[in-house]
Amino acid sequence: MSIPKSEKIWFNGEFVAWDEAQVHVTAHALHYGSNVFEGIRCYSTTRGPAIFCLDAHVDRLYKSAKIYRTEVPYSPDQLRQAIIDTVRVNEHQSCYIRPLIFRGVGGLGLNSRQCPVEVVIITFEWGRYLGPEALEQGVDVCVSSWARMAPNTYPALAKAGGHYTNSQLITLEALENGYTEGIALDVYGYVSEGAGENIFLVEKEVIRTPPLASSI
Repeated sequence: MSIPKSEKIWFNGEFVAWDEAQVHVTAHALHYGSNVFEGIRCYSTTRGPAIFCLDAHVDRLYKSAKIYRTEVPYSPDQLRQAIIDTVRVNEHQSCYIRPLIFRGVGGLGLNSRQCPVEVVIITFEWGRYLGPEALEQGVDVCVSSWARMAPNTYPALAKAGGHYTNSQLITLEALENGYTEGIALDVYGYVSEGAGENIFLVEKEVIRTPPLASSI
């Protein structure tokens, strides 16, 4: 699906029009995947829009940045407020929120520290990830031939853009074989997660999910 445009995007501390939020083709993140991000949902409630687990999401975002030695030029409190303000300025009742921290223009070597750190917050209306009837009817999934990374190759704990090349391979393989989504195993052959979501199993009224050691 195409992304439905919102009025404004928060870009390095300022609101800019959707079509004016641009970066140069030499941005480090474009070439090397040097970015971290979060996917947050805002839901409509009787008391107004409610952002789900905002503190936990922002906390993980900063931990991801720390793992990749990226110093964010805004405090967590500033970013939390910026997320709230972006939802408000776009007058969303419910929406998807994508805060993104990335390395901009500075050099094309692997030393990303020579590139400035930029921050954007994007909000837009987005339905259910696996389709409008996924919860009621379920979806067809497959076990992918692509496995998640070994623990000593990438820090799976970090939600970094470069990690998602693996998820793209899983998704494309699933779609080309007639499935809605693919499930990845870890390097030991145990269930890790879906290409774009965690997996939970209810067994005897207990919710179970793969551990962090499974490269989720």
